Amino acid sequence: MMTGAVLLALIAVLPRAAAADGPGAPAETVQEAAAPGQYLGDCTELAELAGYLRQAAEGNNELRAAYRRWEASVSRAARADVLPDPMFNFGYYTTPLETRGGPARYKYGLSQSLPFFGKLGFKEQMALREADGVKAQMDGLKLSTFYEVKRVYYEYAYLARAIDITTESMELLRYLERIATARYTTGSASHADIIRPQVELGRIEDRLYSLKDLRAPLVARLNALLGRPAETAIPPPPSIPVMVATEPDSTLFAELPTNNPQLAYWDAVVGMEQAGRDLAERAYYPDFTFGVDVTEVDKARTPGVIGDGRNPIMTSMSFNIPIWQEARGAAVDESQARILAAKRSRAGLEQKLRADLELALYKYRDAGRKIHLYRETLVPKAEQALGVTLEAFTSSAATSLDLIDTERTLLELKLDYSRALTDQAQRLAEIETLVGRELPCEFHGSILEPTRLEP
Repeated sequence: MMTGAVLLALIAVLPRAAAADGPGAPAETVQEAAAPGQYLGDCTELAELAGYLRQAAEGNNELRAAYRRWEASVSRAARADVLPDPMFNFGYYTTPLETRGGPARYKYGLSQSLPFFGKLGFKEQMALREADGVKAQMDGLKLSTFYEVKRVYYEYAYLARAIDITTESMELLRYLERIATARYTTGSASHADIIRPQVELGRIEDRLYSLKDLRAPLVARLNALLGRPAETAIPPPPSIPVMVATEPDSTLFAELPTNNPQLAYWDAVVGMEQAGRDLAERAYYPDFTFGVDVTEVDKARTPGVIGDGRNPIMTSMSFNIPIWQEARGAAVDESQARILAAKRSRAGLEQKLRADLELALYKYRDAGRKIHLYRETLVPKAEQALGVTLEAFTSSAATSLDLIDTERTLLELKLDYSRALTDQAQRLAEIETLVGRELPCEFHGSILEPTRLEP
């Protein structure tokens, strides 16, 4: 299991798409009230989502694997500047070497290679920048995982609202069918006025079955993100609130180059390749090896010889001769090309991410505009139209076809309203993923009251 410190590191930059439904006083069919707090953790209605994000940080298998890769890269960097192991050598004379001091039987020694000044430091820099790149990849995976958790959660919330709205529409159709049947028994309506609501009811019922069947795939996907068994039950989320970001677009564009982990990864790659170029330039200089050898000598065969039986000690120094300059020059050129390629990749990615942010902001604003349009204008007018058409139908001034068309329009507008709420929440989560942090928001309730028609 991950330690508490690791878990905190993983959830440190949650792109906190906040939301809440408040019990405010509606204007006709809408509940709306500003919710206290500015972040996801401040919203009681989204406390469940905050818990899912914490579970994903701790239990998501891809995140855990990414963390272990980062651990491995840090350990690799810790040994990058270590000297090569010293060498021990031993030699035995199969035929004793006669010397003045006595016959030499064997020799032994130690040697240590020392790379040229700076080589180990640049190797360490390369390993450290590589670890930075792995860390940036882990941060990017964390953000994308949290975005996917939010996206699926909001989609699940939309599904729950769509099921409720469709069920409400079926109840309205059954009510209209009863009215048509009553009018048919009195001779004021035709048989077609009964059949049409029944056909529409069958169509809506088929849609409801499809919506309910979608629950299992969404639950399985969310459980997979949380690292839980696919069959683990997940209750339907509450409604999605209206989210109004409070920061200007200019701030988001200014923060994108420094906060986005994908760009941080390429910054690390540039740093690694620059250290590699410096290391390649050091290859023009030799590496040195220093050693000391001892030769074991027996007693001299002739007594009184100077140095009788003394073991001679020899110190040595050697170095390679870097004569293949073309190969070393090619290595420097290769490193320089890699640096330019990494810088170009970063520049291209930044342009793409800016375009993605621009598009996400547009979709977020467009969803907000549609929320206001549906909530304040279209849904209330569609409900009024349904009431007027029902009154006209009971007085034989309208047909069942007119009634069904009006009911269908109301159903589609309510579904579009819920879809706009979902789109806004998902686009806000996408924006937070791009800028690498949670955005403060104002939250407002969004639940439409059920349409009620008096018999």
